[in-house]
Amino acid sequence: MKTKLVLLFALVLLSFTVNLKPNVMDGLQPVKSGVYKWKDHPVKKGEMRESRKILEGTGSHLQYFRIHATTQYPGAKPNPPHANEAKEECIIVKEGTMKVTIEGQSQILGPGGVILLMPQQMHSIENIGDTNLTYYVMQYQSKKNMNIQRGIANGGSLMLNKDSLVFNKSERGGGIPYFDRATAMCERFEMHITQLDQKGPSHKPHAHEETEIILILSGKTEMTIDGKEYKAGEGDFYLANSQQQHGIRNATESPCAYFAFKWN
Repeated sequence: MKTKLVLLFALVLLSFTVNLKPNVMDGLQPVKSGVYKWKDHPVKKGEMRESRKILEGTGSHLQYFRIHATTQYPGAKPNPPHANEAKEECIIVKEGTMKVTIEGQSQILGPGGVILLMPQQMHSIENIGDTNLTYYVMQYQSKKNMNIQRGIANGGSLMLNKDSLVFNKSERGGGIPYFDRATAMCERFEMHITQLDQKGPSHKPHAHEETEIILILSGKTEMTIDGKEYKAGEGDFYLANSQQQHGIRNATESPCAYFAFKWN
């Protein structure tokens, strides 16, 4: 009887110890609004590749939110195919030529290419060009329950090439819609490119439920977020948290272009 009690106590202690293992999400702080400059992020070099950690924390609708950038040099071996069990990803090609494979289906993407990657899908990314391949990765997990079936019903994973999409002209310049849909992690995720041909605002300052990122593709821009002024150029991005008043404008008479994407 005494031996059984000792074993039972040991099992309870082991279970308690296992539950105390550190969680990657423990201690994360809310991601701050403002500007994130490409040049400010330290470079970590590896074998035939380098990476930049840009931000990590929580968001208004996300319990985990991370953005990093990866550069694969020409000839770099891709990482083995893998899947994210409970995280979704949005990947944007900054430069170079990418071969992306998701669940055995491959596509070639160039600059401006976008991947919306559902959880639990095997994928790999390879540099098949003779120049550097650089891409941003936004990885996130919702505060609400993951809904795989909702993601499948709204199109599943996407691989979108900029050249295959339609540019719609406007008085200020124009834009390219990428998608506006629900995903496995988000009730709504919308993404587009805006081009402004002249100096001035894209639209009046406004606020909305979604968190929004503005990733600058070219030109010089200025943005007001929650009463504060920021500037950004190619490779930089702004982040406006949920319900924060914000507005972006072209800072010069030369054209500028940027990705805008928002989610809740």
